[in-house]
Amino acid sequence: MARHAAKLDYPVSRIRRYLEPGPIVMVSSALDGRRNIMTMGWHTVMEFSPSLVGCIIAGGNYSFDLIRKSRECVINLPTTALTDAVVGVGNTTGAQVDKFRTFGLTPQPATRVKAPLIAECHANFECRLADDALVDKYNFFIFEVVKAHVARSPKHPETLHYTGDGVFMVAGKIISRRRQFRPELLDS
Repeated sequence: MARHAAKLDYPVSRIRRYLEPGPIVMVSSALDGRRNIMTMGWHTVMEFSPSLVGCIIAGGNYSFDLIRKSRECVINLPTTALTDAVVGVGNTTGAQVDKFRTFGLTPQPATRVKAPLIAECHANFECRLADDALVDKYNFFIFEVVKAHVARSPKHPETLHYTGDGVFMVAGKIISRRRQFRPELLDS
């Protein structure tokens, strides 16, 4: 039988360390000749088909108005090779610098939205705002992924996962249970 580890009280303001397992993404946006990139540590897949992704974008963030008004963005998945760019993008404002130029990132045209793809990222997900009912109250955006671009390899890239206080974990060892997977039970 498994032993139970002793637990200590923990500050609720720091629980993100345990509940933000999704990979860090860089969200690119564009509107009226302006473009920006923001680093995002929290997002959630809400539905498979249509493919819906929810996320919070702080109202004070330069990207907020670009995305709110254009109603679109690109969610770009960086690998650990872009760690310094991820941190740099997250610690500067697009109101003052061109983050593509400052951090050596290459904008590429998307096929379904006006926001640029980030060429150096492993994957790019073109998104349109599907539901803005929670934006005014919670800054919660619900996007539909309308086009996806993913590098052929590696199949399981090393991605960054933010745990707070400037510390990241790297997605590690792959554990497969495909033989036990039963897709027919997904909606039961």
